[in-house]
Amino acid sequence: MAAYFAAIVSGTIGFGGALLLLPLLIEVVGTMHAVPLLTVIQFIGNLARICFGFQQIQWKPVSLFLLSAIPFSILGAVSFAELPKDLITRFIGAAILLFVMLKYVGVLNLKISPFLLIAGGSLVGFLSGLLGSAGPLGAAIFLSLGLSPVAYIASEGTTALAIHGVKIITYHQYIILAQDLWLLAAFMGVAMIAGSWSAKQVIEYMPQKKFERYVTVLLVVLAIYLIVYGS
Repeated sequence: MAAYFAAIVSGTIGFGGALLLLPLLIEVVGTMHAVPLLTVIQFIGNLARICFGFQQIQWKPVSLFLLSAIPFSILGAVSFAELPKDLITRFIGAAILLFVMLKYVGVLNLKISPFLLIAGGSLVGFLSGLLGSAGPLGAAIFLSLGLSPVAYIASEGTTALAIHGVKIITYHQYIILAQDLWLLAAFMGVAMIAGSWSAKQVIEYMPQKKFERYVTVLLVVLAIYLIVYGS
């Protein structure tokens, strides 16, 4: 049920599912296994988001983003046990808040700035490998592209799928998940697929401007939460 609800959240606004699942997984399997397990579950959830919106994926920004996100996600995955998580989480919150503010006053325009997509990909990739997810920051970047709700969810999901795939391979070199954890991931993955389908029914007919305002407000709220609580 938790995975289904998390998939609805992330499938509707492009982020938030990992933040809901990670505390639960830490309680169930412990901190060391929670991040790799969450990565497998997110991989399945993002694959579903891609399948449900494949025809609307915007490949150019996705490619630019992944150009740096993939190698930096490997670096983050290798380093994820070494750096202070609370401090990094607060940094993500500050980065999201700054990004939204700069977009609001018209300083950033990612439509004509491939450099910012590449720079954003490196930051999101590294932080995703380090913390298990940096979805809100990646969502803030893709939201600024002015895509339709389905295109935004599918495109951001494509980048997340690639990052999580690389992280699964990297984590596997250092942490071996037991068979029962893979079974848990499979069951939660099925729930993620169902939740992603439900989310598509919600956003498919939502006006783009209304959707962008809705997601922007949630990003600001989440950013403030991350800065204050660090988790």
